[in-house]
Parts: sequence; structure tokens; C-alpha cells
Amino acid sequence: MISVKRTLRSLALALTISVAPMAAFAQAPADLDVLTHYADLALAGYEDALTTAKALDAAVDALIANPSEATLQAAKDAWKAARIPYQQTEAFRFGNPIVDEWEGRVNAWPLDEGLIDYVDASYGTESDSNALYVANVIANPKITIDGEEMVFDQITPAVLQDQLQEAAGVESNVATGYHAIEFLLWGQDLNGTGPGAGARPSTDYSTAEHADRRAAYLKAASSLLVSDLGEMVGNWTADGAARAALPELGISAILTGMGSLSFGEVAGERMKLGLLLHDPEEEHDCFSDNTHVSHLNDAIGVQNVYLGKYTRIDGSVVEGPSLSDVIAAKDAALDSEIKALLGDTVAKMNVMADRAEAGEAYDQQIGEGNAEGNAVVQAAIDGLIAQTRGIERAVALLELEDAVTIEDSDSLSNPDAVFQ
Repeated sequence: MISVKRTLRSLALALTISVAPMAAFAQAPADLDVLTHYADLALAGYEDALTTAKALDAAVDALIANPSEATLQAAKDAWKAARIPYQQTEAFRFGNPIVDEWEGRVNAWPLDEGLIDYVDASYGTESDSNALYVANVIANPKITIDGEEMVFDQITPAVLQDQLQEAAGVESNVATGYHAIEFLLWGQDLNGTGPGAGARPSTDYSTAEHADRRAAYLKAASSLLVSDLGEMVGNWTADGAARAALPELGISAILTGMGSLSFGEVAGERMKLGLLLHDPEEEHDCFSDNTHVSHLNDAIGVQNVYLGKYTRIDGSVVEGPSLSDVIAAKDAALDSEIKALLGDTVAKMNVMADRAEAGEAYDQQIGEGNAEGNAVVQAAIDGLIAQTRGIERAVALLELEDAVTIEDSDSLSNPDAVFQ
């Protein structure tokens, strides 16, 4: 299994290669050629996400068959490896409705984990906004949803997807995807902004109460992740629905995805909100302390899409006509500026990631009173904001203002609202 630290070094090397000068087109490539290659990038990324999810599923099987600290750690390592290619695909999300409507099944957060399994007393016993806050379906086969008693003698992928995901219409009832699996592997991170991630023992899958149901839930979630990613791979194949929709969506789909992920989603909802509140619960991979890897790979994904270049998990490179080529043919200086801004953001994300790998996790970096850590996170946020401004200039250059809407965030545009 490739370690996260080694992977980060590999990604840094890939970045160095990615920003090297590329051969310029004599004229801009046709939009259809750019969109076709964009779909090829999406297909490669989702195929890699599927491959690593299958490896995670196999590691889950090994954990369930022989629960031990070693098999639990192997499953955790497989989960971390699976996050890298998936996070790089998020740049395809906002510009493509098929992806955006599907995304909540695999990467929804934050979640009220008390729906799934046992939680610490500090979690509390009720929530004004969620009647299922501590329903604990693993321990309780019978729970009441919207006034109706539901019986879950068997925990299956269909139960998770059709009955528990967003149960009672509450978005934080996240029953599926990477973060539900993350919770079942790590358990709660009870360390606040101090050192340490979740510390679920392997005995939760052997001698602990409800071990069999916990294993069934983990397996159902893992299997469902594989099938969901398989579905998305299909959407980007030659006759896939997402690929077929691109000619009508046009180049604006690329710019919408890049801008919205950069600004409203990562800079705003995933980073600035947690920094404003100094709240470890407002971090993307909150159980595993893997947030720095996810944020870094989101930034790399945006860069991949702009450059039309993706380094696959096997080391091969997918490369072709890109948005960068389109912009360069119209304004070479702007293209150079955008490439520099994207590279600067990834470099700042690597500073944050290196700090985490050296022992100060992301939740510690956003902690109150940690001026140096806060500054490192803010620098990465500033990089994302700056690259969004570059993307907006590209939108103006291509006269696509009416077709591109970049997601906003109160955390960035109206921070006072966060505290109301």
C-alpha cells in the first residue's frame, strides 16, 4: 500500500511536471475537442477512484474476516489511498448536473454519526434539527422515521441508500459514502484541536456489542461505494450520459466546475468556515485527520482540468486539448497568469499538507490561538480565491458570463452571517 507521505511527494513531482511549458497550438483547439478530452480526463479519474474503492472493499473484507489492529490499519490505509483520485474528480462536479446530483451519495458531509453507531457522551442525546441524531441503527434494528417504525434486521446497501441516506429529509443523516466508511474505521475524533484522530478499536468488529451488525454496515457501505463509482464511470464512457451532455453544456461546464470548487466549496465551506469558528467538526475528513490530503487533491484536480492533464494511479499520463490552450490562443498572458495562480495554490496546499504530515493535523492548524497554523490555512484559502479571480477573467475573455455561475459562500462573502 502506498503511504500518504510518499503519495504527497509523488504529487509534488507530478505538479512540477504539469506546469512545465507545453507545446502551443497554432490556433485554439475546437471546443468539441476540448470537451471530448475533458470527458476522457473524467473517465480516467473515476476509473482510478473505482479501482481504489475496490481495493478498499477488499480490505474491508479482510478486516471482517479477521478483525485485528493490522487488518483495521490496512483498511484505513486503503481508505486514504482511495481519497486521492476521488478528490481530484471533484473539479467535474459543479459544471455537470449528473455529477452534482450524484455526489451526495459518495462524499456528503458533515454527518450526524449517531445515526450510524455509538457515540461518546459529549456528543449529546438530541438535536432540535434531527430526530435521528442518536438513532444508532447498528445497535437498534427498530427506529422510527417520520413517525413510522422501521425494522432493519438486515443492513444492506439498499437499506443505506433508500431508507437511511438523508432519512427524514435531514441532510446530515449521511448513511453512505466515504465519510460513513471513515467513521466506521476510525470512530469519533474526540481530541478537539489537540493531537490525534479517531481511535476505534479492532474489537468493534470481533468481541464488542453488535460487532456483526457493524461489520454488515461497513460492508454494505463499502459495496455501495464501489457500485456508485461504477455508475459514474459508466456516465463518462463513450455512450455515457455525462459525456453526451457536454456539447450542450459547452466550455462553461469546465469553468463552472473549476470556479465553484475553488471558491464556494473548498475555500468557503470546507476551509474558511472552520477557520472562522476554529471548529474541528468543520473539517472534511474529520474522523481520520486526512483533511489536508483531500484539500490538496481538490486543488490538484482544478489544475488538472485547466491543463488537460491527469497523472493516473499507475503513473501514466492522460493529456490533450485543454482550456489552457483555448485561453492561450486568445490571451497568452492570461493563460500564464492562471497557470501561475493554480500552481501557487497547490504549493500553498502542499505547505499545509507537509505541516500535517510533520505532526500538526488540519484540525490543529485551524485551532484558536494557533496563529502560525491559521496563517498557513489562510494562505491556501487566499490562493483559492486568487485563482477564482483568474477563472473569472477567463470567463470574461470567452464572453461566458451569462453561462457561468460560481458558487458563493457566506464564509467568504458575508462572514458576519456565520456567527448569527
